[in-house]
Amino acid sequence: MSKNLVIVESPAKAKTIEGYLGKDFTVRSSFGHVRDLPDKGMAIDIENGFKPTYEVSPDKVKVVNELKSIAKSSEEVWLATDDDREGESISWHLKEALGLADNTKRIVFREITKKAIQNAIQNPRTIDMDLVNAQQARRLLDRLIGFELSPVLWSKVKKGLSAGRVQSVAVRIIVEREREIENFKTKSSFKIVAQFLLEGNKILQAELPKNFETAGAAKEFLEKCLGATFKIKSLETKPAKKSPSPPFTTSTLQQEASRKLGYSVASTMMYAQKLYEAGKISYMRTDSTSLSEEAIEKAKNAITDQFGAQYVQTRQYKTKNESAQEAHEAIRPTDFSVTSAGADLREKRLYELIWKRSIASQMADAQLERTTATIGISSTSEELIAQGEVIKFDGFLAVYLESSDEEEDEENSKMLPPLNIGQILNLDNMKATEKFTRPSARYTEASLVKALEERGIGRPSTYAPTISTIIKREYVVKEDRPGKERTFKEMVLKNETISEKEGKETYGTEKGKLFPTSVGMVVNDFLVNNFSEVVDFKFTAEMENEFDEIAHGKMGWSDMIDNFYQGFHKTIEESKSAERSSSGSTRELGIDPNSGKTISVRLGKYGPYVQLGDTKDEEKPIFVNLPKDKLISSITLEEALELFEKPRLPREVGFFEDKPVIIGAGKLGPYVKHDDKYVSLEATDDPFTIEEARAIELIQAKRLADAGDALGEFEGSSITTGKGRFGPYVKHDGKYFSLAKTDSLTTITLERAIEIIQAKRNQEANKYIKEFPENETIKVVNGVYGPYIQIGKRNVKIPKDMVAADLTLEDCIRLGEEAPAPKGKKK
Repeated sequence: MSKNLVIVESPAKAKTIEGYLGKDFTVRSSFGHVRDLPDKGMAIDIENGFKPTYEVSPDKVKVVNELKSIAKSSEEVWLATDDDREGESISWHLKEALGLADNTKRIVFREITKKAIQNAIQNPRTIDMDLVNAQQARRLLDRLIGFELSPVLWSKVKKGLSAGRVQSVAVRIIVEREREIENFKTKSSFKIVAQFLLEGNKILQAELPKNFETAGAAKEFLEKCLGATFKIKSLETKPAKKSPSPPFTTSTLQQEASRKLGYSVASTMMYAQKLYEAGKISYMRTDSTSLSEEAIEKAKNAITDQFGAQYVQTRQYKTKNESAQEAHEAIRPTDFSVTSAGADLREKRLYELIWKRSIASQMADAQLERTTATIGISSTSEELIAQGEVIKFDGFLAVYLESSDEEEDEENSKMLPPLNIGQILNLDNMKATEKFTRPSARYTEASLVKALEERGIGRPSTYAPTISTIIKREYVVKEDRPGKERTFKEMVLKNETISEKEGKETYGTEKGKLFPTSVGMVVNDFLVNNFSEVVDFKFTAEMENEFDEIAHGKMGWSDMIDNFYQGFHKTIEESKSAERSSSGSTRELGIDPNSGKTISVRLGKYGPYVQLGDTKDEEKPIFVNLPKDKLISSITLEEALELFEKPRLPREVGFFEDKPVIIGAGKLGPYVKHDDKYVSLEATDDPFTIEEARAIELIQAKRLADAGDALGEFEGSSITTGKGRFGPYVKHDGKYFSLAKTDSLTTITLERAIEIIQAKRNQEANKYIKEFPENETIKVVNGVYGPYIQIGKRNVKIPKDMVAADLTLEDCIRLGEEAPAPKGKKK
């Protein structure tokens, strides 16, 4: 056994570090946190200074026992978890769980390189309890809020709900944006754009710098331009420059990866973690935009080598966030000479984004020339403006330009053709087009992170789990939604004639946006009305500042929690007397004009629904599920009435062979049900409008497909063909064999069918590379994309440096333990 045991939290990190340390060091992984508050009960002694009770997580008992055993036989133990509050907390829990001394060596580094690791070994410290207490305060506060507030939500809103501190604020931001959009009143105005024909078939486009509020005013302006002379009145050229953005912090990386690569916040952090653990980038949880002098020098050398010395302009950015504490550097490559890194394409794309942003931050400003042409109109004092931009020196633009969340119109920074003052212009056409104001855009994951950061809510390590949690709890959905169609007016002046027409445009199309659900809206409103502090932006930001104070040793953690808890607990007790109806989970919409019954919208066990009638009435009420694009808080009586007018599923459309034909919808989509058999509808079939004839057609087609065409016999059993949900197949001896893409049901022969059957048999015969009689649940499998280990229902990758046929049962078990657990599941 080695003299030194180094404990990290990740197997990948352990593997990289072990390569940098000598034979006297053994590196092992704790696989993340080993201790936490137990799942059941509060586990916090409120009467005794909020003392917590921690336990080793059930899935970490074996890991802790193994680490204990190795630690006992080692001369020195080094705790090398991440350099932030959570990492410090993991080290402290390891010390406590393993029974290590208080002076156990703690080492930190912000990149996994040989130099950084060896430097850390030379400069150990002990566990920083201020950082531990800051993380502990966050954890305990979140447990107290969740434990006491969730039962209130169960009794007043709906069973199974839960509330979190930062999550609730994030939901509030999304809900308030939704209400802002709902209340937005669209206004129209008319934008004037003119196009002039120049020599060489070149076009000059110019705009009136103001819009007209009415169609009449816009037309009046066009009429003034009939027969007018257009002349270049002035040309103004000014130098300008663009400067690069600072290197990435955690939040700016999450935002830019979303905009440029389409990655979710959680995916970005996962790929960044892998790049960090492989030693390719510096630590990815940071508030800082600064770079070390060594990093700046390496970036300078890389820029000089690839672009030339004229592209170098070194800078040291100052971090805007005064409480930045997660690390001392921005996210950057560990080696600027490496332009591509990562185990797969998605990691490579993220690395290249980080490399470009870091390199660009140390490159020269882009030098521009902006030209503004003012065009006079002989018949009016109004003037048209044409603007253009020329890049004189690209500087950092040779590498990178930051994206924006804003939904911008077409860029106007085009290059202008050669122009002269006094030049008479030939008008080709002038359009007055109706434009509509737009509400603020709904949040994407990236823009939500930006909003949270701007308000000082949460820290780099919290954004990804916060967004994942509110989506998982179904307070928010992330999805695409189609736009709506509207008409717009347009007037065109061409050849001294004004014509008018109407066009159509689609607006409001949403891609990957965050929408609040009815549950999210109801929970938010209940918290705002009854627990305003929990969802107050300023209060939540101040709480983050108090965590910082604890981390700096300026505030006691239990005092901070006590200050919050006393008022919070009092509000909890008072809220228990609140009426359930005040929660907003039920809303009366009005009276149905046909039946005279009350129509209401409610939040039920299986989601929101509209109800016609009352349970006290003799007739049973009618229920209709609320569509996902309608909310309890905003649906109108008219919209609810429309839902009752639509046909509902299941519905009977006729009879076939003396049995009813029913259209329904299930987990796999809409279907036709007949004689207790189900047939899926085609994508083009609408379950609400499909008629008897089409339903019978689908039933008969399915029968034909099931019966198949007999090709002949093989091994004493017939071979038939058919088409199922997964495509065309041949059937033999009760088994189905899918056809290849090159095969067709109309041309397949008996010989080809036998070939397909035998190929499948051979494939299945060679499926298992290795099996273990002593443990039948573990197998080494020959998969489509290469060999892998099958452990029960889990699939585990085989490292590239290992041969599948040589794996032992012990190898398979170890690789299974080291592999990350599937999302949402514990190992």
